[in-house]
Amino acid sequence: MNAVRKDSRAFTLLEVLIALAIFALSAVVLGATYLNVLNAYEIAARSNEREEDIRFARLQLLSLPERQRAEEGDTFETPGGERVRWRSTIETTGIADLFLVTLTCEIEATNRPSETVTQTFHVVRPTWADAAENSRLRQAARERIAEILRQTP
Repeated sequence: MNAVRKDSRAFTLLEVLIALAIFALSAVVLGATYLNVLNAYEIAARSNEREEDIRFARLQLLSLPERQRAEEGDTFETPGGERVRWRSTIETTGIADLFLVTLTCEIEATNRPSETVTQTFHVVRPTWADAAENSRLRQAARERIAEILRQTP
């Protein structure tokens, strides 16, 4: 009476292979996701460092009282060992003491390619202004205001 039971509850070889394939595919997907998260953290950290370097260059630019010196720019080393070279282009606007500044920063790193970042912003700097030009612009502004006041009922 040694009968072999056919209603055994074990997995077949095909079922085990399918389970292993699903597990391997899941492991690959999770590993790739983890690497993408690590890369995103690295890029965010590098971006924050770059923004701090640009902010420091902008602070140096705005601390200079002479326009010519501000346009020449400067170079400084970051704590991370990068070299930042900045320069600016300063243009007068139609308003007294208001200037359009284009700041260009070249960031040279040893372990990655160099970057160039350009920012444009307006700055009120009376020390950068030419006295004769400022006087002319202020007079023109007074005339525009007087004309507007004459047209107002």
